[in-house]
Amino acid sequence: MIIELVDHADHEDAEQLAALLRSRGGSPHIVRWPGRWLILETAQDIDETWLRQLPIVARVVGSTDPHPLSGRKFQSVSTMIEVAGRWIGDGTFLVIAGPCAVESREQLAATAAVVTSAKASMLRGGAFKPRTSPYSFQGLGVRGLELLAEERLRSGLPVVTEAIQPKDVETVAEYADVVQVGARNMQNYALLGEVGRCGRPVLLKRGLAATIQEWLLAAEYVMNAGNPQVMLCERGIRTFETASRFTLDLAAVPIVKRLSHLPIIVDPSHSAGRAFMVPSLTLAAAAAGADGVIVDVHNDPASALCDADQALSSEEFKSTMVDLERVLAVLGRHVA
Repeated sequence: MIIELVDHADHEDAEQLAALLRSRGGSPHIVRWPGRWLILETAQDIDETWLRQLPIVARVVGSTDPHPLSGRKFQSVSTMIEVAGRWIGDGTFLVIAGPCAVESREQLAATAAVVTSAKASMLRGGAFKPRTSPYSFQGLGVRGLELLAEERLRSGLPVVTEAIQPKDVETVAEYADVVQVGARNMQNYALLGEVGRCGRPVLLKRGLAATIQEWLLAAEYVMNAGNPQVMLCERGIRTFETASRFTLDLAAVPIVKRLSHLPIIVDPSHSAGRAFMVPSLTLAAAAAGADGVIVDVHNDPASALCDADQALSSEEFKSTMVDLERVLAVLGRHVA
């Protein structure tokens, strides 16, 4: 169950109630939520009626969900997240676009100019790149973050970029508007806790072989650390099929919408692994009810140092955005 304390409660009040619960055989966990204190109680035999009568308690949500904070029982209204004036989860459609990796000032500036002119919502770009091979391009590190910050000032687009180690989170959060957790780090619990404390919205990608429940539990780690601003990202899962890089699980969109109040976006680029599929999968994500997409775009895909096969060219991205606006218009939506 989730025990929500009254507005004027402080940490001492939460500690006192937790001690009282432990004396009754409970296993409480205190969570600092924005503007309030929560206590998560996993013991099944705590009397909810008794709890509701305590003056320090504002609300008790009985829930057997393994992911209580992200579940609909705790919050029935869908979460909306604001990033520099753009809203995620409010019915508009978020388009995050840019290069898989920041390679140079010239490459980033040229690509950012394209995604800005095509009216994307945010700029993506990897400064730290966890690659399958240790010999592949690993990103520019802090220099890449600096270039992203420069481009944010020039273009006005908020920046989304990935943190891959707990020690890097504070630095990434200094430069980024949204901190991304990649698929390979979905169950890096130390990292999840750190991004949960960084004060930035978090884009959490689904692991390569993760179930939806495991994915929501990963979100729970971030939220449990006090950060409710989590966006889930379906980026394809590993199946027996080899025609695409991964299998895009679009069924995850309505399933997550039913189970969780968190917004969900789709990554058609990493799931497909080949650029020709990305436009169709982008439109499919919109039709499935996703809150947005994150798309790889490069000013010269043939020369890209990271995932060249899946990057859209400037013209391909512009064409995709035109088609996307048409599909969204039919659905009564528009790009954020």
